[in-house]
Amino acid sequence: MTATCAAPACTGTRRIVVGVSGSISAYKATFIIRQLRAAGHEVKVVASAAALKFIGESTLAALSGAPVASQLFSDAGAVEHVAIAEWAQLLLIAPASADLIAKLAVGRADDMLTTTALTTTAPIVISPAMHTQMWQHPATVANVEILRSRGVKVIEPASGRLTGKDSGPGRLPEPEQIVAQALEFLRQSEHFKAASNGGGAQVVDAVQNQGEPSQDQPGQNQPDQDLAAQDLQFSQDLAGQDLQFSQDLAGKHFVISAGGTREAIDPVRFLGNRSSGLQGIALARAAVERGAHVTLVAANIEAALLAQLPEQVEVVKVVSALQLRDAVHEAGRSAQVIVMCAAVADFRPKTYAGFKLKKSTDSGETDKSYTLELVENPDILAGLAAQRLNEDQVIVGFAAETGDEHTSALEYGRRKALKKGADLLAVNTVGATSGFGDVANEIHVLDSHGQQVGHSAGSKLQVARDLVELIAQRLS
Repeated sequence: MTATCAAPACTGTRRIVVGVSGSISAYKATFIIRQLRAAGHEVKVVASAAALKFIGESTLAALSGAPVASQLFSDAGAVEHVAIAEWAQLLLIAPASADLIAKLAVGRADDMLTTTALTTTAPIVISPAMHTQMWQHPATVANVEILRSRGVKVIEPASGRLTGKDSGPGRLPEPEQIVAQALEFLRQSEHFKAASNGGGAQVVDAVQNQGEPSQDQPGQNQPDQDLAAQDLQFSQDLAGQDLQFSQDLAGKHFVISAGGTREAIDPVRFLGNRSSGLQGIALARAAVERGAHVTLVAANIEAALLAQLPEQVEVVKVVSALQLRDAVHEAGRSAQVIVMCAAVADFRPKTYAGFKLKKSTDSGETDKSYTLELVENPDILAGLAAQRLNEDQVIVGFAAETGDEHTSALEYGRRKALKKGADLLAVNTVGATSGFGDVANEIHVLDSHGQQVGHSAGSKLQVARDLVELIAQRLS
């Protein structure tokens, strides 16, 4: 399913330049253009010469409602590439070939599309499409990372059948996915611009993955009524704090995940957990107190809690583990600290039913036996620790553990610390009546060797402040 968006970038008219480069998937650009115009946006198309070998100029012009720009010197006096670049509020290039990506990475400007990209100050989104070997070639990998480092949004290619009998990563994603991610990126960019001009707190919704329900669907974002009283008290505690702190974290970017992920079974059911997000919100507050900029990746956290956050916190809302991983990776590229505080589901259903599963058949017979096949979610924390998104990045994890008759929760935590490789691992004991949703918390902080380097007990805000202090020591 596609993402829903109520932000101005989605509902208001925006001026969008669609760039089309030479690829067999260039035909999908027609569907992208059609969807953007159907949503009320103005569209201009800039096509490379190679693109026009795959799709006709007249088709692109008819769908966009404007002439296609393809010739750099068709009217030298008009300086068309500058006019288009200044007109654009978003440049979306789909498909983006390996050749075009290479040109963008080195700053080539030898045709209308590359000169427009080099001239515009609008946000740029590219959706690569190419053969798997080309996508995975070290040169392409390096070029993509260069573009990402410059703030270009790169939509990961899909995996599947390519030209011929080959299959693998490199397919152009479906047009609705491209449109949703491009508009979301535009929305986030506009939020950042507003914030730099004195705007308040920013809240954005991460793009939904195909095949998963949006947060607006039944059962996906309902508050846990058992936590209402604790949440209210916690909100009041946050609002009542007005202390003075050292600004030693000024200029530092923290990415903090919080809440609990939900893995959709059908449009109304999901696999989830009891995490409220209280500890992650407290961590965001503690980091901001000391001058840090915080991106909070919020998995199914009540709006009332998010509303209590200071304006220095950008909130990115997600639902599932895969969405959380993508959002953390996206934000974490510029972060000095990543704190994985969210309770992430270890497994997700192998398939998503697009309809509500029924207890009985059309004939009235009841089948009480269901088999739900699960697949393992990626280990986000271990992946972040193994391959840092930023040099000298501090990676912090949380481990909600329960002991058993043979092993304590702390010992399980030590084993996890050795396995995960995070710089710090905060181990807390949870159970049916403790841990999740409590205003108070207790953590034992371990290093990557499983050695305890800190301990804190008290309110979640106090625990957060103690953990942020340990993080600050790592940064100094």
